[in-house]
Amino acid sequence: MSFVITTYVPEGIVMAADSRQIARGKSGDMPEVEIVVSDNCDKLFFLENQGVGISAFGDTILDGKPVSHAIRLFEEEANNQGDGIMDVVSNFMRFMSSRYPKANTSFHVAGYALENGVSVPHVYHCQVSHNIIQRLNTNERTGDITYGTSWGGQGDIMSRLLQSRALIPSGQADKEGKPTMTELPNYAIGWDVMPLIDAIDFCE
Repeated sequence: MSFVITTYVPEGIVMAADSRQIARGKSGDMPEVEIVVSDNCDKLFFLENQGVGISAFGDTILDGKPVSHAIRLFEEEANNQGDGIMDVVSNFMRFMSSRYPKANTSFHVAGYALENGVSVPHVYHCQVSHNIIQRLNTNERTGDITYGTSWGGQGDIMSRLLQSRALIPSGQADKEGKPTMTELPNYAIGWDVMPLIDAIDFCE
């Protein structure tokens, strides 16, 4: 199981991740099962030199070692101190794809780039085996910065919470006398006006 979430609001970017380590195993003719290896696996990392956060989900055991080992190797071998967020993303994916080309592992990579004298947030989804780099916090049509939240891993519960349909009794009855239900409006979350402390609470 893995679950990561990245929330980006005007005041900052918040990243969070679970810490459960799962291994898949198979014995003889038995079907493959998932085994909990640890509840203390690091899946959230911070590159101090660039102020860039990385969170991992999907397969977090790479070549028989935890994903934290791969992040440490990247920092030592391929991360250049003066790189900005876009260089970090490119170098990181080049490193991961060459070292672990078949890894069904994904990452959120987030930080800021100085553009025209202004710090601009950059949030990316990166997937190793398919070599995907996708920016998450821009409008695809206009290129404008957007605010919101993105998650990865086993996010079915999160999807239901944010995209749920809620029904309440309407106070009326149908032809058979049974109470009818009406759907509550699905109010949008105001990401554009959300304070950073609320984004932290939301991720927690």
